[in-house]
Amino acid sequence: MAQLTMAKALNLALREAMLEDDKTIILGQDVGQDEGVFRITEGLLKEFGGDRVVDFPVAESAIVGMSVGLCIAGFRPICEMQFSGFGYHGFHQIENHVSRFRNRTRGRYTCPMVIRMPYGGGIRAIEHHSESREAIWAHLPGIKVVIPSGPRNARALLRASILDPDPVMFYEPKACYRAFKEEVSEAPEAMEIGKAHVVRSGSDVTLISYGASMRPVLEAVEELEEEHRIDVEVIDLLSLVPMDTETITASVKKTGRCVVVHEAPRNCGPAAEIIARIVENALLWLEAPIERVTGYDLILPFFNIERPYLPDSRKVVTAVKRVVSF
Repeated sequence: MAQLTMAKALNLALREAMLEDDKTIILGQDVGQDEGVFRITEGLLKEFGGDRVVDFPVAESAIVGMSVGLCIAGFRPICEMQFSGFGYHGFHQIENHVSRFRNRTRGRYTCPMVIRMPYGGGIRAIEHHSESREAIWAHLPGIKVVIPSGPRNARALLRASILDPDPVMFYEPKACYRAFKEEVSEAPEAMEIGKAHVVRSGSDVTLISYGASMRPVLEAVEELEEEHRIDVEVIDLLSLVPMDTETITASVKKTGRCVVVHEAPRNCGPAAEIIARIVENALLWLEAPIERVTGYDLILPFFNIERPYLPDSRKVVTAVKRVVSF
């Protein structure tokens, strides 16, 4: 197995898909000549040519709208929004067409497309470049929302998303693009969409997170175990739609306590849906109120004051200790 960053692992998944199916094409701003703003499409224009790696103008609605037509014509387009904050310009096409085509045509047509969006803070970017708004897309019926947390599951989940017969919103935590490496199989590898990963088994409390927030969660677990002797079970959701309610419920029934962590704002954020499902399915097993460690209900601050906004290991440790000592 090779040691790859998430950026290289995503590039590998794209290349594999394009080699296997000449109907797989990439569309987006600067994906060809400049190889993507984060270099995720590095080398693909040179290998596959301008008919399959297509540079678009600054027109997200056109990128998504063109992809809808390509789906109907039998292609599998992969759209890249340079940053998730730009994706709202394509919202009309995504909500009115991408999410509805299977229902609208009673199953005759669907949109087997992937919309890739780098999301989240941690890279000291400017406005519209650091948002974590996955809850918006999770609210749209007909679209799957997938969020990897590391190189290996990023490659496997992107492959699964490309092969999926329905549209997938693929949120990529850009703070993780080159933050660390993992072993990634040389053979093509796919993961089931909608199946969470129990990263670590534990008995005292369940920690649920996804995407970039998995890093502070795992840092917190080390401190909780070594200094406080708290046995933590960690769940990486990997997708918000579909959400693995079964794995969440089983874990909370075992531990009786739960903390949910994400960098999206708290109000109507994914944690609210996760907690609602726990209450519906495991209320009588709870031994303490569920805690949330989230971003704040404000626009993500710029530059060197963005760090206090983001969840960190200190905030996670504090929340877990409060739940365990309730």
